[in-house]
Amino acid sequence: MAFSQSDATRAVREGAPLDLRGAQVWQGFLDAAAQRALLDDIRAIMRAAPPVQPVTPRGRPMSVCMTAAGRFGWISDRGGYRYVETHPAGAPWPAIPPRVRAIWDAVSGCGRAPECCLVNLYGEGARMGLHQDRDEADFGCPVVSVSLGDAGLFRVGNTTRGGPTESIWLHSGDVVVLGGRARLAHHGVDRIRFKSSQLLEEGGRINLTLRVVT
Repeated sequence: MAFSQSDATRAVREGAPLDLRGAQVWQGFLDAAAQRALLDDIRAIMRAAPPVQPVTPRGRPMSVCMTAAGRFGWISDRGGYRYVETHPAGAPWPAIPPRVRAIWDAVSGCGRAPECCLVNLYGEGARMGLHQDRDEADFGCPVVSVSLGDAGLFRVGNTTRGGPTESIWLHSGDVVVLGGRARLAHHGVDRIRFKSSQLLEEGGRINLTLRVVT
C-alpha cells in the first residue's frame, strides 16, 4: 500500500496534533502499511547513498549514522557542520521519494518544497543531544520529522540553552513539525527503547527530517 498525498491530507483532517512547547506532534500519522512502504523508500536511499558515521568538528564520532536525499545532504566532520550537494563518496544525493514529500505537503504549511531529507539511523544506545537546526537560510520554513522503528524519547527545550524542557516518547509512524516559535527550539533524543518496534527486524530507529535549506 503506497502512502499518497490524499492519504496525508486525510490524516491531517481526521486528527489534531499535540502541542509540545510549540512543536506539533502528530501521533500515529502513518499506519503500519504506510510505514512499511516508506521503509522500502529509505532502503533505496541507503543503497544509493550509503550511511556514514559523522564526527563532530572536534573529531568525536556521533552515535547515529546518517545519509540523505534531495538537493542537499547535511554532514559533520572536522570542517564543521554544513549542507553539501554530494555524498562524501562524491555522488549526488538521491531524490526525495514522493511518499516522503507527501508528508511534508500535508503537515508543513509551507509553500516551498523540501530541499533535504536527512536520514538518521539510531542503533542500540544511540542518542542525539539537545541542538538547534540553524544551518538553514530561511527559518520561516519548518523542520518536519518522521519516526520509524523503535520508540525514541524526544525532548524539546527553549531557543536559548537551559531552562525547562518537556519530553514525549515518539513511536513508529509519528510525525513532528518544528515551526513557528518552536523552529529554533533546542531539541534532541535522549534514548531509544531498543527493539520496542517490530518494523525493523534488527531493531533500531530511523528518523527522517525534512528541511528547506536555501
